[in-house]
Amino acid sequence: MALSTWLAFFAASWAISISPGPGAIASMSAGLNHGFKRGYVTIFGLVLGIWTQLLIVGVGLGALVAASSTAFTVVKWLGVAYLVWLGIAQWRAPARPMVAVSDSGMSVSQRSMILRAWMINVVNPKGTVFLLAVVPQFMNLSQPLLPQYLTIGATLAFTDMVVMAGYTALAARVLGALKDPSHIRAMNRTFGSLFVLAGSLLALFKRAG
Repeated sequence: MALSTWLAFFAASWAISISPGPGAIASMSAGLNHGFKRGYVTIFGLVLGIWTQLLIVGVGLGALVAASSTAFTVVKWLGVAYLVWLGIAQWRAPARPMVAVSDSGMSVSQRSMILRAWMINVVNPKGTVFLLAVVPQFMNLSQPLLPQYLTIGATLAFTDMVVMAGYTALAARVLGALKDPSHIRAMNRTFGSLFVLAGSLLALFKRAG
């Protein structure tokens, strides 16, 4: 990949990462509920989800999802159901004082947090279609594809880890100010509503004709 091509993709990847979506909501939710240090684990799951999406596109399954109405619909509604389920769970989360979260032996393991974040990015056909539309524009088909996919995957991972760290840190700063259970409950319901909203927007997403 030529340096000029990579620089163009690097700029595009920042826009991709910064744009609000389920990943940003998940990062802020993790920062709010677990603080920055523990909540940052969620970002690794989001990156793994991006790499999985890129792998799907690379082996051609992404084209199937984009072209097959049935495959697209199945994946889309799996994503909708998962986001709505996350929203309901966040809405109903107990209003525990969050200042002691890191000391109380959270019942949610790091593995579960990573898996949850991975699922958010994987069951999102919008991401697959987006990668199908964007990635080919930066690839040289006359050159080996694997190094180019690895470069793209590393670039997306870097920008996402930086941007999502910002979202996580922003929410974690709010965490220290939340003492009253009513405030905590309101924040839980806010993020729960955002997850449901993200699922609703995904339900409206249609395959390009």
